[in-house]
Amino acid sequence: MPRPIATVDGNEAAAWVAYRASEVIAIYPITPSSAMGELADGWAARGIPNAWGSVPQVIEMQSEGGAAGAVHGALQAGALATTFTASQGLLLMIPNMFKIAGELTPTVFHVAARTVATHALSIFGDHSDVMASRGTGFAMLASASVQEAQDLALVAHAATLRARVPFLHFFDGFRTSHELNTIERLHDTDVAAFLDARLVAAHRGRALTPDRPVLRGSAQNPDVFFQAREAANPFYVALPGIIDEELERFAGLTGRRYRLFDYVGDPAAERVIVVMGSAGGAVEEAVEELRRRGERVGVVRVRLFRPFEPAALVAALPPTVRAIAVLDRCKDPAAVLEPLHQDVVVALAGLGALPPVVIGGRYGLSSKEFTPAMAAAVFAELDRSSARPRFTVGIKDDVTRLSLDVDPSFTTEPDDVVRAVFFGLGADGTVGANRNSIQIIGEHAGLHAQGTFVFDSKKSGSTTVSHLRFGPRPISSSYLIRDAGFVACHQFGLLDRLDVLAVARPGATFLLNAPHTPDEVWAALPLEVQEQIVEKRLRLVVVDAGSVARDAGLGRRVNTILQTCFFALSGVLPREEAIAAIKDAVRRTYAKRGEIVIERNFAAIDRALDGLHEVAVPATATSARRRPPAVGADAPAFVRDVTAAMIAGRGDTLPVSALPVDGTFPTATSQWEKRSIATEIPIWDPTICIDCAKCALVCPHAAIRMKVFPREALADAPDGFPSKEWRSRDLPGMRMTIQVAPDDCTGCGICVETCPAHAKEHVRHRSINLEPKDAHAATERERYEFFLGIPEIDRAAVDPATVKGSQALRPLFEYSGACEGCGETPYLKLLSQLFGDRILVANATGCSSIYGGNLPTTPWAVDERGRGPAWANSLFEDNAEFGLGMRLALDQQAASARRLVEVVAPDLAGALLTADQSDEAGIAAQRARVEELEERCRQVGTEDASALAAVARSLVRKSVWIVGGDG
Repeated sequence: MPRPIATVDGNEAAAWVAYRASEVIAIYPITPSSAMGELADGWAARGIPNAWGSVPQVIEMQSEGGAAGAVHGALQAGALATTFTASQGLLLMIPNMFKIAGELTPTVFHVAARTVATHALSIFGDHSDVMASRGTGFAMLASASVQEAQDLALVAHAATLRARVPFLHFFDGFRTSHELNTIERLHDTDVAAFLDARLVAAHRGRALTPDRPVLRGSAQNPDVFFQAREAANPFYVALPGIIDEELERFAGLTGRRYRLFDYVGDPAAERVIVVMGSAGGAVEEAVEELRRRGERVGVVRVRLFRPFEPAALVAALPPTVRAIAVLDRCKDPAAVLEPLHQDVVVALAGLGALPPVVIGGRYGLSSKEFTPAMAAAVFAELDRSSARPRFTVGIKDDVTRLSLDVDPSFTTEPDDVVRAVFFGLGADGTVGANRNSIQIIGEHAGLHAQGTFVFDSKKSGSTTVSHLRFGPRPISSSYLIRDAGFVACHQFGLLDRLDVLAVARPGATFLLNAPHTPDEVWAALPLEVQEQIVEKRLRLVVVDAGSVARDAGLGRRVNTILQTCFFALSGVLPREEAIAAIKDAVRRTYAKRGEIVIERNFAAIDRALDGLHEVAVPATATSARRRPPAVGADAPAFVRDVTAAMIAGRGDTLPVSALPVDGTFPTATSQWEKRSIATEIPIWDPTICIDCAKCALVCPHAAIRMKVFPREALADAPDGFPSKEWRSRDLPGMRMTIQVAPDDCTGCGICVETCPAHAKEHVRHRSINLEPKDAHAATERERYEFFLGIPEIDRAAVDPATVKGSQALRPLFEYSGACEGCGETPYLKLLSQLFGDRILVANATGCSSIYGGNLPTTPWAVDERGRGPAWANSLFEDNAEFGLGMRLALDQQAASARRLVEVVAPDLAGALLTADQSDEAGIAAQRARVEELEERCRQVGTEDASALAAVARSLVRKSVWIVGGDG
């Protein structure tokens, strides 16, 4: 019976097998592995059985350590158990992994390999997590593609039962875990047939049971521990042979033959790259291209990393090899060699097969791109008479000068593969629509398809880039598209922020969602965009998808409209067939939202092509405006030189010397990133405002602000700048204003929903109303710039315990990258208004650490005196302790200061040590005393004075706030 063709991502491919091969699945979510647990939980909820006809028990634990403990217990009781994890989650499992391996207990842990947090957190992929667990005793099997994620998952589940050694099956986070690809899916019967029932029974026979009681996990003494540890040696010696036999058996089942080390290339190659994981796809393409040019090169792809089998490696290498480069996707800063490099050198030397040159390099940390051009650069380095022993590729290292130069013109993309790139914003539906498109193409067009999706850690509002390939052969290109025949920009504002046409090849089609008529759109484009369209001879096609969406009742969701336009322009499917397939995908995607949502999407699809227009491209660029700079000229040097490049999507071009060595970044940088993603912004009507300040209180992004000021502050105000009387007994005669930051507002409308003031004649008209941004942007920008220059009110003059009083204070948490309408950020903003100039923040990993500390810009800000929240993130699981440590340090420093002030400045001690710091006036007075103390320390100049100067500011009251991450 032929096997079905399915379009799935790596997470689903692995989870599909793991679910069917397990009885107990203990999970805890962590990006990028979360989908595996979510899928298993969903399948169990729907009653889908495993290979033996029972529905696995899926349980979510309190942490990854808890999940590993639950798996350990299930295994001891005789169940087949598994879990899914990544990064710090895997590290939390390591203690249990040592136990499970030491007890020779069969299991498979499936890992979407991800960067371990060091100087910074990263949710993206490399091998630092799996390398940190390589000493646990688990066998380690690496998959390099979506197809392999399925296939080797099954091999791992079969081999662990036979070998009694637990397995860690891993694949690259995001690059493989989130890549959609067309694969041949196994049948349920394949899983049942491949897992030996006798071995399953043998595992059950070793279970703990009071019917055959044994003791496992004893405490041993020096007399026997060493010998007992060595007793497991035969199991590891036999393991490589067992895995190879299982791979051979799998080939008999499917026709796909994998080996412990797979070689691809010239049989008489002189230069060979050894690599593990998805990068092998890029290296293979480079090998094919270089062989066409007459070069004798090849690649060894590592599948079994633990135990490392030297004889199998030597057997895979051509006997003619004279130079080898080993690529590691991790960094061990204190080691002589990186892990894979070290294993290769030791293995070859041990068998007397070491060639003259074996060098090693790092690549791809935190999902850094690795392309065929970079592989070609490594081969070129191997051809040098003095190849450097250690190198990096994919970055510019101008500090230790380890990086290789890469020829950007080197390409391996075949002409018969269609390549399309789509630019959108997080949560605008672009990624979801493209996932559906890949599945439609894979299922209806008879083509192989691949989809890779690039986005940062934020959940919505940030740029997303979807890379789609489809063609007549399986697609293994493990890198992003550089020369697309189709480029779509789903958000017109992105043209001002990003070079979206850099990926367009000459003659490509450019689909643009524009809020302009076909006759007006050319003049609305930045000059740089016009120049690219002319120079590359692009076909420009526009649609006002926003108008179509509004008419269909979809609000701002334009994804299905633009998806319909893509199919119409690409011609990959007949138009009617494509529309039917899109509607079928819509029905599946939105089934839970009800028939009204489905019908609205159908209406938008039917109207989409009516608004599609091709624009005649003039011979020359004529625009009167240029793309604005990423940041203003008045930005600090670091923001201009470093942050601006990241904002503009050019962070990959930054050299090593540009980045802080220890992960310390300046705060108050979100003010320079003008995302300008709203289509509607709130406009204040002062005539009916009741001064409640609730709009400012609830704004998630500090984009609606209130200021209170004397009338004379309006002397230079722009024409029409709105203000009104501030009704307060404490501050009579003052004025107030409510002002929007038009380029920082996300248009969520929370302020409008919260506003209690209605016009009597028109109850839907409030004091705050959403209006089209284009009609107000220029005016509101001028007003906001003036607003920022109005002096802040004296903090001691208002009552911060009231809504009005608190919102008269400047927020020191502003313009975050949180989702529009976020319910968490208003609390942090309020915290920053009340105490922001004297707080430390311990922030757990999760949503709040991403919108609070994710590059390129950060929302924690400073006041006019340079004071503001000091912020740090440790881990997900230790934040209470992390914050406690901060508190202990502050208390200790304050105690030292109190002791030293009695010695250095006894005449100041009384006022300093008994100061009332219960309100703003008291805090200000204490700061003045501390400044006097610091001057005294400089004058005295003794050792005690120097020690006191270092801790003197701890005498000003500070607080530590522990901010949760997720949930």
